[in-house]
Amino acid sequence: MTEEVERLVGRLLVASPVLRDPNFRRSVVILLDHGEDGALGLVVNRPLDVDVSVVLPGWQPFATSPGRLFRGGPVQLDSALGLVAVPGDGEEPVGVKRIFGSLGLVDLDAPPEVVAGGVAGLRIFAGYAGWGAGQLEEEIGEGAWYVVDAEARDAFSDEPAVLWQQVLRRQRGDLALVSTYPDDPSLN
Repeated sequence: MTEEVERLVGRLLVASPVLRDPNFRRSVVILLDHGEDGALGLVVNRPLDVDVSVVLPGWQPFATSPGRLFRGGPVQLDSALGLVAVPGDGEEPVGVKRIFGSLGLVDLDAPPEVVAGGVAGLRIFAGYAGWGAGQLEEEIGEGAWYVVDAEARDAFSDEPAVLWQQVLRRQRGDLALVSTYPDDPSLN
């Protein structure tokens, strides 16, 4: 794996205004894996109108506010992934696989009570975002995505509906101006 590819794991993909695909329009994706075979991430700003309890009742008490299921992407919507914040740099809590930094994936088959004591945040995602070999690099090259540094709170934002604007606003230079791009430029 090249150094450039390694640097994308743990970073955010922020959809540029030219990305009109409804699956990714104004989305913020955290990259969990990126290699020569492709990439995998989770859209972190798309809460659904479904409580976690509908699909995983035991995990509801531990889900970070708003306690909703999130649409992680268009791939395998019938599967669930649990993203957790792991405090400190110590060992992985039982049932958690640290991905990078303080973020990890939780084994949703593990007893929630056993896992919950070792994590600081939990979001459950239906599906994920996936790219084949070279596909993401091509999309980035075409200007569909901005690649920016993630902050610990991004994956567990209290206001996921405005995360796209917030992430862009904190960038330096002209990229911060993109946060004011109108949802429908023809109304300008």
